[in-house]
Amino acid sequence: MTPSHVTSISECRHALGGEREAGRRIGYVATMGHLHEGHLSLIDRARESTDCVVVSVFVNPLQFGPTEDFEAYPRDLDRDLGLCADRGVELVFAPDESEMYAQAPVTRITMSGVTDRLEGAARPGHFDGVLTVVMKLFQIVQPDAAVFGQKDAQQAAAILRMVSDLAVPVEVVIAPTVREEDGLACSSRNVFLTGPERQSATRLFGALRRAQELVTNGERETGQLEVAMQDVLSADDRIEVEYAAVVDGRSFQPLRVVTPGALAAVAARVGSTRLIDNMWLMSDVD
Repeated sequence: MTPSHVTSISECRHALGGEREAGRRIGYVATMGHLHEGHLSLIDRARESTDCVVVSVFVNPLQFGPTEDFEAYPRDLDRDLGLCADRGVELVFAPDESEMYAQAPVTRITMSGVTDRLEGAARPGHFDGVLTVVMKLFQIVQPDAAVFGQKDAQQAAAILRMVSDLAVPVEVVIAPTVREEDGLACSSRNVFLTGPERQSATRLFGALRRAQELVTNGERETGQLEVAMQDVLSADDRIEVEYAAVVDGRSFQPLRVVTPGALAAVAARVGSTRLIDNMWLMSDVD
């Protein structure tokens, strides 16, 4: 089945109005395109509990800093439409920047606490851009359920908190990270890695597994876990470590010792490509 493909907010709302009138439950997956198996797993998860799956494809300029890869971010809408068709997606909403931001937005969603550290510190303004576009997309699509990936753990935690704080009527589902056979988390940016860099990039997963192994063997001091992760990453000179941290997976505040809901998170540049990954260390958060 070929999905309907709309580019305007009015078309999207009109198409979904008919679905709601028919009593169908709407599922939603927000993407920046260049879909991979991780995105497709989110679509499959949305399909499990909804009747009509909507995928948005929009590279959001608000979440990119001035020195980040907005212009270079991979784009291939025809390919994305084909993959959505293969997964039975009913509607693809692919607006351009002028449709989403007809005038420069002066209203932003800003959050403190959850977004202060790690990605928030490394990419100032990033989460304002993410939360602003997600809220706008929620207003356009008005889904019953929206599925996001655990790979972007801090983003997922921020969206959960925004939905709770602002009483947004959507069920947010966080789906597990999908990995390549060698453990590398699926990411649209993986296409930028050279062969040797691709091999080096698996150290992010290796660092997380090392922390998990130490916890399994009884280590609880997060400082020791962070040193161990740093050691795994810095052993490869292709890797420039940005952070290797253990935090509470809901609040993203630092932990002194591992407790239920503890999350190990890493970020590093491999060559010129910035990658992130994470792993629960002790019983996932409900």
